Order: sequence, then C-alpha cells, then structure tokens
Amino acid sequence: MMKRLGVVLLGAVLAAALVPASGRAQSARGGADELQVFKKACAGCHKWHGGGGGGYGGDALSLRRTELTKEQIVEVVRCGRPGTGMPSHERGAYDTVRCYDSLRADMGSNLPPEAAAFLRPAEIEAVATYAVERLKGKGEPTLAECTAFFGTTSRACDIYRKKEASDGGETASH
Repeated sequence: MMKRLGVVLLGAVLAAALVPASGRAQSARGGADELQVFKKACAGCHKWHGGGGGGYGGDALSLRRTELTKEQIVEVVRCGRPGTGMPSHERGAYDTVRCYDSLRADMGSNLPPEAAAFLRPAEIEAVATYAVERLKGKGEPTLAECTAFFGTTSRACDIYRKKEASDGGETASH
C-alpha cells in the first residue's frame, strides 16, 4: 500500500513538472485562463483593449483608467453595477444578500442585468486579475497587446503595425 502511494505521488510530481508554468498557474486558479475569460465575458463591452466605449450594455467604462482595486473589480463582476448596463456575472447574485447588501426585491429598476453567461468564482477572480495586471493604468493600446489578444497574424492589429512603422518602431507601452 505504501509503495503504491509512493508511486502515485511520484507520478503526480512528474506530471506537474511536465506541465508548463502557465498551465500550473491556470490550474492554481481552477483552470480559468484570464485572457479567455476576458474575451468571453468582457471584451464585448469593454473592447479587446479594455478602453471601454459603446457596447450592447451601453457605454462601458475604461478598465485602463479605472481606479478600482482588484477586490472592487471582483465585486463589480460578481454583482454588476446597480442602475447601469454592467451585468452581474454570478448566478443568483441577488437571490440572497450577497451583493451590496441587497435582495432582488430591494433593487427595483436598479437591479443590474444578468450576464448572458455566468462565471464561476475562479473565472471572476481570473478576469479581475487580468484587468488589474494587464489593463489598469496602461496608456494607449500597443501592437504587443493587440497581438497578445488576437494573435500575430490578425489584421485587427494592422493599425498598430502602421503606427509602429510610422513612429520608427517605437510605441509607448506604459
């Protein structure tokens, strides 16, 4: 029994060593890939670059200029923003007192819409991490950010390629 347990543990250690560091980081967050969750849940309104603008939910705020902390972003993603188009991404957010100390019946016309697709807690955490680490405080979008989002062959990034070429290969990455 002990020998078999040792073999199982050794196998688990070897398997973990073979997983790339990015895979281990994703597993630690419950498998939620930050960029993929952002693409799925946020890019439609906040745009690929997080700069906001018009979307199906209205005029989304800029995540690049936000002053919210990660914890505040988690709350907004979970609960939405009352009285705005920012949807709640947590299933049943207002069924019990979890969001803004309010129930669905208390919110009236201020009840945030529900997202088209709900997120698991690990996904909410992942998208908040993405917003804070990849978007918050950044200046104008760059070619590097565009290709990280769309891939190196996407024509969506041509505008940034042209800008970089006209700037002599120098782009501001804040």
